[in-house]
Amino acid sequence: MTEDFHRIRRLPPYVFAEVNAAKAKARGAAEDIVDLGMGNPDSPTPPHIVAKLIEAVQDPRTHRYSQSKGIPGLRRALAGYYARRFGVKLDPETEVVATLGSKEGLANLAQAIASPGDTILVPNPSYPIHQFGFIIAGASVRSIPYTPDDSMLAAIDRAVRHSVPKPTAVIVNFPSNPTALVAPIEFYRELVALCRKHDLFILSDLAYAELYFGDVPPPSVLEVPGAKDITVEFTSMSKTYNMPGWRMGFAAGNPRLIAALARVKSYLDYGAFTPIQVAATAALNGPQDCIEEMRVLYKDRREVLVKGLRAAGWDVPAPEASMFLWAPIPERFRHLGSVGFSKLLLEKAKVAVAPGLGFGEHGDEHVRIALVENNHRIRQALRGIKAFLVGDNAAPADEKQEALNA
Repeated sequence: MTEDFHRIRRLPPYVFAEVNAAKAKARGAAEDIVDLGMGNPDSPTPPHIVAKLIEAVQDPRTHRYSQSKGIPGLRRALAGYYARRFGVKLDPETEVVATLGSKEGLANLAQAIASPGDTILVPNPSYPIHQFGFIIAGASVRSIPYTPDDSMLAAIDRAVRHSVPKPTAVIVNFPSNPTALVAPIEFYRELVALCRKHDLFILSDLAYAELYFGDVPPPSVLEVPGAKDITVEFTSMSKTYNMPGWRMGFAAGNPRLIAALARVKSYLDYGAFTPIQVAATAALNGPQDCIEEMRVLYKDRREVLVKGLRAAGWDVPAPEASMFLWAPIPERFRHLGSVGFSKLLLEKAKVAVAPGLGFGEHGDEHVRIALVENNHRIRQALRGIKAFLVGDNAAPADEKQEALNA
């Protein structure tokens, strides 16, 4: 009776908990911490979306149970978005399901399609639900490279040839959380061809499709002819429309996979609150200038943060997309690992970041820095980081465990 439950035993301690506990302790001591750890948009939801929510919630008919797979108008709106943005035609009845955010959709699809003994190919590092959604479902996970290039394709091919039974599905996430990498359409063409050859499902997380900084919008894998035969893609309104707490996302693509997800969801929920779905429909069908404003905001923050970190001696790449910097730990601190370095940064610079280890063991030489504070607060964070980095604060190698245990 004292042992952990079976599925709980398969979950390691939550890596981010250590930094979160240290952050809470510092704030409890009245320290001003600039929190760049969680990817939680700080801008308000656009007014026309909020107004539609208020209008809908005043109708008592919307207070009843909703539809698990999403109201018809919302599914049609998502199909319209795919047609406009990607040139992809979707049947809103059979190829679209509304989810409670993309995270819930991924986790429930894992429950629908995975069995004990199945193997899922997951990039490492990657957003935690990509791996743990399937671990909770009882499947095994095999790591593959996280870069959208020949190394990932070769690893997929190798996994199929040397795994018994062969893998069931592969997850891709571009623009990537945490690495911010973007996949070109040419990569998706090769991926689809490879997965069709080996009879593998593709599960694509496209949550950051609209948060890009160049002239070429990130593509959808569903743009590739034949991709819909093997692919489900997840999108989210959290970042695109600054609606993180509204919990509204979608799964779109292969009708068989969509039907499996819808069936599992029908046993678990009645869908999002109807006024939220009505407001989400208004967001997708309404004016889209708010998306461009969001991109400009994050691009400006990116420029301030990257320029300031480089000036402080921390050479970080400028992300092509997403709301994150995937920052290699400075060489003299790398022996601490990402958790130790994150805790040291919190203590010395009063800045919270996300340790890369939380996204997989291959992320342990990086930290993820989120663009979720205004420029005034980012500059405050930069002052603290610069004061820390120019000082003689590097811990010797034998203090690594001490830093981790602090």
